[in-house]
Amino acid sequence: MTSAPISTSATDPAVAARAVDLRKTYGTGDAGVHALDGVSVELSRGRFTAIMGPSGSGKSTLMHCLAALDTPTSGTVEVDGTDLGRLNDKALTALRRERIGFVFQAFNLIPTLTARENILLPLNLAGAKPDQAWFDTVVDTVGLRDRLGHKPGELSGGQQQRVACARALVSKPSIVFADEPTGNLDSTSGAEVLSFLRRSVDEFGQTIVMVTHDAVAASYCDRVLFLADGKVVDEITSPDREQILEHMTSLQAAAAARVEQALP
Repeated sequence: MTSAPISTSATDPAVAARAVDLRKTYGTGDAGVHALDGVSVELSRGRFTAIMGPSGSGKSTLMHCLAALDTPTSGTVEVDGTDLGRLNDKALTALRRERIGFVFQAFNLIPTLTARENILLPLNLAGAKPDQAWFDTVVDTVGLRDRLGHKPGELSGGQQQRVACARALVSKPSIVFADEPTGNLDSTSGAEVLSFLRRSVDEFGQTIVMVTHDAVAASYCDRVLFLADGKVVDEITSPDREQILEHMTSLQAAAAARVEQALP
């Protein structure tokens, strides 16, 4: 273990994060559940990637391991060239704060803070000063300039999620992980959030990895990875909604068939 300063690998700057033979097992023996079963994947910098799959496929577990929110049973995870398995808790906390942004389905805003204060919270916790020009760019891009003094309870769901997106980007992270970011939003608000995430990739070069079950949301992405039974089983690039639905329908049918075969 090391708590030395986190350094970026210069060997493959095009890769923002990677997993190699990643395995995650819950429980032991016959009762063990293999949430991840040998996943290897590279996530390219400056790209918008969706992770999809049937319920129980391992997509959320994969994201949590990649985002240093969970520890794999075996295998390696690298973020920005740093092997997470070589870091102690203090260094992992620093990496999550400095290199990784998060957007969650439940927004996770502090209700007593204004939108401005929520956006700047990660920087304040790190004792870092905001880059005012970048803050202004992010705020104007998400269209929150006239709402910065409002608390979450005074904002719509879509506005709250845009605050959460701005908070994820304000520290200029190497990668942003979004867990069902439109799950609590209506279609109009969801489209606003997804359009902002798409713009952050196209205009700012941000790297985003999103777990979603929504084919429309995934169609905003450059690449879609499909998981089933803890394995990456397929992927498509430059996807459209119909392609994604076709893949998901096939995976769900296969999952249902396996369950039926397992019944006595």
